[in-house]
Amino acid sequence: MDSVQKSPIVPAVIPIAKQKAPIKTSEKTDKRSKLDSIFFDKKPKDSSIQKLDTLIAELDKKLEEEAEDEESDLKKILTGNNIFYSMVLLLIGYFAIRVVTFILNALAERSTTYRIAFKGSIPIVKIIGWVIILTLIIMVIFQPTAATMLAFSASIGVAVGFASQDILKNIFGGIVILLDRPFVSGDKIEIDKYYGEVVEIGLRSTRIVTPDDSLVAVPNAVMMNSSLSNSNSGEPNCQVVAEIFLPITVDTIAVRKIATQAATVSKYIYLEKPITILFINEVNNNHTYYKMKVKAYVMDIRDEFKFKSEMTELIIKELVHQNILDGSF
Repeated sequence: MDSVQKSPIVPAVIPIAKQKAPIKTSEKTDKRSKLDSIFFDKKPKDSSIQKLDTLIAELDKKLEEEAEDEESDLKKILTGNNIFYSMVLLLIGYFAIRVVTFILNALAERSTTYRIAFKGSIPIVKIIGWVIILTLIIMVIFQPTAATMLAFSASIGVAVGFASQDILKNIFGGIVILLDRPFVSGDKIEIDKYYGEVVEIGLRSTRIVTPDDSLVAVPNAVMMNSSLSNSNSGEPNCQVVAEIFLPITVDTIAVRKIATQAATVSKYIYLEKPITILFINEVNNNHTYYKMKVKAYVMDIRDEFKFKSEMTELIIKELVHQNILDGSF
């Protein structure tokens, strides 16, 4: 048999992947410890954070010491003697203001010309008087430090601001009225449905006496937010308007002369201002007639309605006497 020659077997070369260098155990431990310190370690070891904690503790201690000092200052201020002398000074100031107000009212009632000036000064005297009294009590009797006064004022301001907002609105309204002076005590004003003489301007409300002798207290906040009409604007005299209805056939020239003479002879007339007679054509139920308006000024605003009544009576009486009007019913 022929011998078969076998080819030599060549071993296959298999490429081996390049392996990374092994990581040292110490490096793994360092990285793991850093991660643990970031995510799991709750105790800060930074020196800046420790300094911040120390600073916060010192501030807390300082605030506690200041609070204790303020409390001790208040105890020194609010003594029995200080409270007693404050009450005495308040009583003296109260009666002094009452006496000055009484004198000003008495002077106002004696003089028609200067009545409004005297009455208008009463609210200002009251405010100045109470400011002086409170300043004396705080600065002379209690004598608080600047820090104590600031803290006390802030506390009282916040408490009062939340508890009495409506009262504060009225107080600010009263101060604005005294400064802006849209009216003064003694003026005749009309606000909403009320008309009458202003007898007092307080910090909370303004008091008005109506023609039927009713006393109405209107809050100052309402006075500031409503339309207001002033009849005399600080003067003792004001205009009075009397209305008389006449037939359309009446002689307006003769009637104007009679109305002017009747207004002139009234004991309440203020002759330094003009008398005006107006005729207005009115239609009612298909009937045409004249509405005569007699405008004249009264010497004293308190005689407004007396003057209006007397002027109307005199004019109608004279028109009937001269047969211009029919006196029969």
